[in-house]
Amino acid sequence: MNAPEQLFSTAQSFLLAPHDLETGKLAGVFGSLLSHRLDYADLYFQYSRSEGWSLEEGIVKSGSFSIDQGVGVRAIAGEKTAFAYSDEISLPALEDAAKATRAIAARGGNRHPVAVRKGAGLRL
Repeated sequence: MNAPEQLFSTAQSFLLAPHDLETGKLAGVFGSLLSHRLDYADLYFQYSRSEGWSLEEGIVKSGSFSIDQGVGVRAIAGEKTAFAYSDEISLPALEDAAKATRAIAARGGNRHPVAVRKGAGLRL
């Protein structure tokens, strides 16, 4: 497996599969974006996990664990650029973010941004 294939495989394992996303669904989001007079669009997925421990004289005094995740959508039409972000990685969140960003393609800028809901995130 070459490097790009390995990177995509990792992305599928950590970002797409756990959230029931697949390339066909992502293609649908891109299709809805680019069908609205946009010149360019991209998706940015984020997932970070951190763990921290506080030791005092070799004894664990406290610990912490957090997961930050989300997806961003960028759309460009001419000289205009729009961004939308959701901390929920799901198809409905992606579709809502895409809807918000493609509003920049409106003639005369008469459209208003669409609110993107904030997800509950992972419950531990």
